[in-house]
Amino acid sequence: MSKDLLIGVDAGTSVIKAVAFDLSGQQIAMASRRNNYHSVPGGGVEQNMATTWTDTAAVLRELAETIPNCRNRVLALAITAQGDGTWLVDRDNEPVHHAWLWLDARSADTVRAISSSSAINTIYGRTATGLNVCQMRSHLAWMKQHAPELISRADAALHCKDWLYLKLTGARASDVSEAGFTFCDYRTGAYSPEVLEAMGIADLAHLLPPIVDGTRQAHPLSSEAAAATALPSGLPVVLGGVDVICCAIGAGLHDASAKRGVTILGSTGMHMRFVPSASDVVRNADLSGYTMPFPGGTFAQMQTNMAATLNIDWVLGLAADMLASAGVERSPSELLVGLDDRILAALTGKAMYLPFISSAGERGPFCEPDARASLTGLDQTTNWAELLRAIFDGLILASRDCYAAMGNIPEEIHLTGGAAKSKALKKLLASALNAPVKTVAQAEAGAAGAVMMAGVQLGLFSDLTEASRKWVDPLVGDAEFPDPALAATYDTLFETYQTIRKAMPPVWRAHSDARRKLQ
Repeated sequence: MSKDLLIGVDAGTSVIKAVAFDLSGQQIAMASRRNNYHSVPGGGVEQNMATTWTDTAAVLRELAETIPNCRNRVLALAITAQGDGTWLVDRDNEPVHHAWLWLDARSADTVRAISSSSAINTIYGRTATGLNVCQMRSHLAWMKQHAPELISRADAALHCKDWLYLKLTGARASDVSEAGFTFCDYRTGAYSPEVLEAMGIADLAHLLPPIVDGTRQAHPLSSEAAAATALPSGLPVVLGGVDVICCAIGAGLHDASAKRGVTILGSTGMHMRFVPSASDVVRNADLSGYTMPFPGGTFAQMQTNMAATLNIDWVLGLAADMLASAGVERSPSELLVGLDDRILAALTGKAMYLPFISSAGERGPFCEPDARASLTGLDQTTNWAELLRAIFDGLILASRDCYAAMGNIPEEIHLTGGAAKSKALKKLLASALNAPVKTVAQAEAGAAGAVMMAGVQLGLFSDLTEASRKWVDPLVGDAEFPDPALAATYDTLFETYQTIRKAMPPVWRAHSDARRKLQ
């Protein structure tokens, strides 16, 4: 039997998945298991690195055992994973400590101090990426001051996918996307000494691993990892981009002729546009957003909301709790049934919602660790459906806010993530952006993007644009076009949304100070 499979791992915050694709891009099998992390005092969120590896090996072994003759059919394995965070290893490549996840907010004061100094201009000017609490550079700066024992034991600073790549191949590396937006000058693609100096961590440059391009390089699966995963020793392993860049590839962003954007509405919200060269990168006055290199010198420029569907999860969780207090048991998933129709039928504008429900604050299109969700405009006539509509509208207006910070809104939007199943969100997003929205029927866009990179490395595609046209374009659904009347409504609401959002920072900081005093 010929080799006809590519396997992608997507080690997300909630779930670790291993997905097998045939050479036409069709998903043929998947194995997964829930991921676990825990909170620690002071805003920390950590994950056991050893468990992350054993769980990843387990899902790969399960997938390999599910597919007939998998060992002899697989061409390559590609890795992507949750982004940001800090995964420290010692000189023996063993974990120094539990990993710090992107949810970790311990560096909030460090970020605030750097952001209020002239150093932020150097950092943003070199990376075209805003500074926020979830990034490795922020974590390292905090650790250097507050946890020097971790730094003293560390021999390399990795991200999640880099850690898994190390366990699979024995090679320390980071990829062009994640190393790029964190530490590199976006115009050169090389680590920037100026960024490290501005962050106060120039003496930690030795922790940064070599940067590899997964469309050009691969390392062989080690014999130890082969035994753990039931895959063949020597199998080419490709280090994919960070999960959001792989989702962008898997959703069809890498095509300069399409003038397209991609929105991922999952627990977080990602809004991105394709940028053909460094000279086309748009930097904004708020010094926010991410500029993530694709292999080959192009970019995905993006703005990211810390919370997207987390806002919906929160309000449905409240509803379930209130019903339970009255002796009525309903799960949030049961409450979702029929929700789209109620949302679309509800009056809009009866309340305004800022969807900053994450305890880590907000990072796009502005960075504020103290930002929190709020409802304004309520009166005694506001009903439950109108409250829900305000929360949906808040998500949509936050999306528009993000695109506005990157320049012109793209001519069409590809939508993916869990919320892509919602007809209400799709309809509202098209009208708020005044652009057609198309859903990508690729359930595992992150894993698909990683294996598309592997396909380029293997010579199956000439570049990522060819991969996109062959693998993604056939899976794109019909467009949802803007409703002219609703588009005009959102034009009015957007002005109000921005006015409220820009007025809130002093309120957030005052409330944050009060919370600290009350702890």
